[in-house]
Amino acid sequence: MKKVLIILFIIVSLLILLFLIRTLSPKEIDDVTPAFFCAEELLEKSDILFIIPKFNNQSISENPEWCEYILSLNKTLGLHGVYHEYREFEIDRNQEYLQEGIDEFKACFGYGPTLFKPPQLRISKNNRKLIKQNNMTLKTIPNKIIHKIYHCPY
Repeated sequence: MKKVLIILFIIVSLLILLFLIRTLSPKEIDDVTPAFFCAEELLEKSDILFIIPKFNNQSISENPEWCEYILSLNKTLGLHGVYHEYREFEIDRNQEYLQEGIDEFKACFGYGPTLFKPPQLRISKNNRKLIKQNNMTLKTIPNKIIHKIYHCPY
């Protein structure tokens, strides 16, 4: 009985700790692109915005007003895939493919991304290396566990 109580105490303590970590850690929002309406309230309460640089072949840099608006929010920005296709980075990609997204991000915001989150959080080993070679911090499933993450609706 004593062992059961100790195990129960540990589990409850870990759940409380996880709750506190999620509450205090930066909030993120995925799927930010001019193609989706994203409520201003969501954008404002998020600390990190993950940007889709090309969605349905529409480049974010083609909408300079949107780029200026996103910059005016003064948030940390990260790259969320290139085209945001289903399991886009589970398929091995090359530098040229990734560079297309980086270049769009730079054209819109004036600087390159330092954070990368693959769509559906799926990424191959080779793509992990590619992201690291491009000096970006990769955000995957562990990031989802410890951060509150919102999504712009499709």
